Amino acid sequence: MPSFDIASKVDLQTLDNAINITKKEIDNRFDFKGGHVLIELNKKDMTILLEVDSDMKLKQLEDVLLTKSMRQGLEANCYDLSKEPNANGKYIRKTIPVKNGIDRDYAKKIVKLIKDSGLKVQPAIMDDVIRVTAKKIDDLQDVIKLCRTSDIDLPLQYINMKS
Repeated sequence: MPSFDIASKVDLQTLDNAINITKKEIDNRFDFKGGHVLIELNKKDMTILLEVDSDMKLKQLEDVLLTKSMRQGLEANCYDLSKEPNANGKYIRKTIPVKNGIDRDYAKKIVKLIKDSGLKVQPAIMDDVIRVTAKKIDDLQDVIKLCRTSDIDLPLQYINMKS
């Protein structure tokens, strides 16, 4: 039976490249000259630490990070930008978690979305991926189209297509 997996993985090397390109861009920008700017990627926790002088520079830094990441092929919604920045001393610090993997709540939402669509497929949650099987490949392609048009706040990849 044809099947494929729905996953949400961020390539660590691509993320590291996006961070390095962002650092180079910030080093060359006139409005960041002479100010304190810190961008660090914690590969173990999959978080990005941003530290700047002012709130305006933080917004600009986030914008540059998103732009450079999207040019590297990462989706903008792989970053959880909802957390508020905190001020310590004279610097503003923000930790941005990188969404990697589908957690149980999102997996249940996706499975419910697929089952409610009425397509003749069988979705199953397997750790941090969702395996979808069907009798016809056309049904699997309809599931991919459904997931792309829905408002799921995760960057999804469709891998391991087997017929």
